[in-house]
Amino acid sequence: MNPTAPVFITGASGFIGGKLTERLLAAGRRVRVLARRPLPELEKLGAEVVPGDLHDAAALRRGCEGAATVFHVAGRVGVWGPAADFFQVNVEGTRNVITACRAAGVPRLVYTSSPSVVYNGGDLRGVNETAPLCTRAPCAYPTSKAAAERLVTAANGSVLATVSLRPHLVWGPGDKNVIPRVLALARSGRLKIIGAGTNRVDCTHITNVVDAHVLAEQALIAVAGLGEPGSSRPGSATPATPPGGRAYFITNGEPVVLWEWINELLRGVGLPEVEQHVSLRTAYLAGGVLEALWRVLPLKGEPPMTRFVAKEMATDHWFDLAAARRDLGYAPRVSMADGTAALIAHYQAGDQL
Repeated sequence: MNPTAPVFITGASGFIGGKLTERLLAAGRRVRVLARRPLPELEKLGAEVVPGDLHDAAALRRGCEGAATVFHVAGRVGVWGPAADFFQVNVEGTRNVITACRAAGVPRLVYTSSPSVVYNGGDLRGVNETAPLCTRAPCAYPTSKAAAERLVTAANGSVLATVSLRPHLVWGPGDKNVIPRVLALARSGRLKIIGAGTNRVDCTHITNVVDAHVLAEQALIAVAGLGEPGSSRPGSATPATPPGGRAYFITNGEPVVLWEWINELLRGVGLPEVEQHVSLRTAYLAGGVLEALWRVLPLKGEPPMTRFVAKEMATDHWFDLAAARRDLGYAPRVSMADGTAALIAHYQAGDQL
């Protein structure tokens, strides 16, 4: 493989895609990114922006041309919206990326999936990759991501090697979604503990998520016997279990009591701890009613509660990292304690995250 061959990243305007782009550029890699708008900060670092989206075949082909690896990070996220919109972006967009990879002869595809693909409406405790992919959920995000992951797995072969990563609740500097949303709800007085408040949840610091993407590429290269193209971390030995066609849960490996962790953050930034409880049954029923109102009226934005959010905020969901450790050499570098302390320090300093 040509060590100067570029990588192509979709979703570079987002949290994971942007941080992955920064990491690879810092490591001296050539990086192309697909974007619907200019990304001046990444361009200053040396990224080549390919204008377009996941439905622009010409843009995808241009990005894939001569690429060593495609990191498909882009997707529609959220807990509300028409199912057709989620499937159009997450499933058909992924199908388009796979088609472009094949047409351009790209040897590797690393796909950013989600643990939501194994959503079952209940607790997920120590679940590994043998858990079945979901086909039904209260919103289209889990089912659309599961369908997309199926496409990526099926695409794996001798010409195109694929791997899917499932990072859970990604947070850290640069996050504009998970933690900022929690803090906004707390400031408005609308944040309430759903259920008993003892549910344990896996979270993943952004540094560890980017590590996993780099390691996934390295593992695919090692299996193919093509050597290391130059990255920010040392390569590892050939995996005992080839990663091609497989999916991996990616977390910090330190499940936290969700509401205790949220209250630690709130204390750290000078906000009152959340103490009010609402039962899971009440939150779930309220979510169903609000969803119906938003569909019928329809109202702008998303409902303040949905059935999916009620379940996610009240149930256990933590995962077994054994496969990622074994096949990818994954080992979380930033702990929950260190990452949380650093995040609080940033907020206390008034830094923009």
